[in-house]
Parts: sequence; C-alpha cells; structure tokens
Amino acid sequence: MKVLIGCEFSGIVRNEFSKRGHDAWSCDLLPSETPGQHYQGDVFDILGDGWDMLIFHWPCTRLCNSGVRWLKERNLMQEMEQSATQFKRLLDCGIARIAGENPIPHKYARRIMGDYSQIVQPWQFGHGETKATCLWLKNLPKLTPTDIVEGREGRVWKMSPGPNRWKERSRTFRGVAKAMASQWG
Repeated sequence: MKVLIGCEFSGIVRNEFSKRGHDAWSCDLLPSETPGQHYQGDVFDILGDGWDMLIFHWPCTRLCNSGVRWLKERNLMQEMEQSATQFKRLLDCGIARIAGENPIPHKYARRIMGDYSQIVQPWQFGHGETKATCLWLKNLPKLTPTDIVEGREGRVWKMSPGPNRWKERSRTFRGVAKAMASQWG
C-alpha cells in the first residue's frame, strides 16, 4: 500500500509500515528525525497523490480537553475552530482508509471534528504508561491490544516544562505504531 503518515516528524509510524513492505511516507512541516521517505511541507499539498491510507497526528494544542480553559480566556476560539476544521478536512479527504489521532478533545472541537471511534492507551501495547489517545477511524478496524502491561504511570503528562516538551509529548509509542502497521497494513 501507499501510506501517508501526516504530521509526523519522528518517522516512528512510517518506519513500522516500511518494515512491512509498504510505500510509506511521513509528512511534517519539520524535517524527519529518522532516515526514510519524508515530505517536508504541508500535508494538504500532497493529499492527491494516490494514497491508499492516511494516518495523521494533527496538532492538539487547541483541540484537547486539557487546554479548554484557555480558549475563552485567551481569545483562542477562532484558532480552535480553524484547527478542528482542518482535522475534519483530513478525515473527509477521500482517501479510502483513514485514521486520525489526537488526545481526548473538548466538546467545542468535537462538534466540528465528530466523535472518535476508539481510545487506546500505551499500556495496551507494551508500554507501562498512561496517555489516552483517541482514534477517528474510516474503513479501518479498531486496534486490538497486543501487550497489556502493569506499572502504569502518567510519564508523558508529568514531563518537565521546556522548549522540546511538545515534541516529546507528541511522539507515537512504538508499540502503538507496530500495532497500526501489523493490524492495518
């Protein structure tokens, strides 16, 4: 399959699909951190290139439940609406199989994005951590847990402040990426 992993600078999901023989590409405004097929630019620029599957990790800053309190206080409702509309645009882009990924969204974003299909946790895929991740699925089955582990901790949530905190928090867990590639590829 020709697989596009949108909004991914790490190459984690792309590499798992590539290992299974797929023509997998990551796309992000940032360069890829790992070698592999990567388009540096806007994901909307390459949507019409005959993709069989799209998995995208849209930026969650204005969409996630954890930041809802700032929307009105900091006058960010318009930014949230634009971001949610772009998320929905990717869901409706016409590619046959699509998975959109984001943390739990607040009700304002969900009105635009629609309801998610599934919530997964890293501890269901071999990582002893908690980080609720929602998946919006189109013509793809729900992910089945592959390795449920104990010792669950909210490490991602507890990360220290700093300039790269957002990058570290946005990485897909390798076990989840492997499950995506093996179950959807």
